[in-house]
Amino acid sequence: MDRGPFIFDSHALLKFFQKEKDYEKVVHLLEEIKRSGVTKYINAINLGEIIYATKREFGDQKKLEVLANIERLKFTILPIPNNLIFQAAEHKAQYNISYADCFALASALEYKAILVTGDPEFKKAEQLIEIVWV
Repeated sequence: MDRGPFIFDSHALLKFFQKEKDYEKVVHLLEEIKRSGVTKYINAINLGEIIYATKREFGDQKKLEVLANIERLKFTILPIPNNLIFQAAEHKAQYNISYADCFALASALEYKAILVTGDPEFKKAEQLIEIVWV
């Protein structure tokens, strides 16, 4: 694989962890990334989405398993500095996508990363970044 880095949004990782339809696409991409040694990110806001969605749907035990898997998969968790907050707010105003998705978009731009998602909301801003649809 001669591209990357990659930033995963919560949609892609929830699909993977919950084995939703087409989760195999995420599995395949994670395997490719591991082989190539390319960096993979998730930002703190999107990680928070995964935590609350998993706890709400499946409880604390599954939440802890998911967190352990994120660590095992060696994701770099990105902080949310002020400049990213301002960028996300601008994207929210311009593209009217969810605020958490705006953080994934802003992070992808900031880190010059390819966004991994299956969330159709990103079609509104796909001209800004490269997207791998899963």
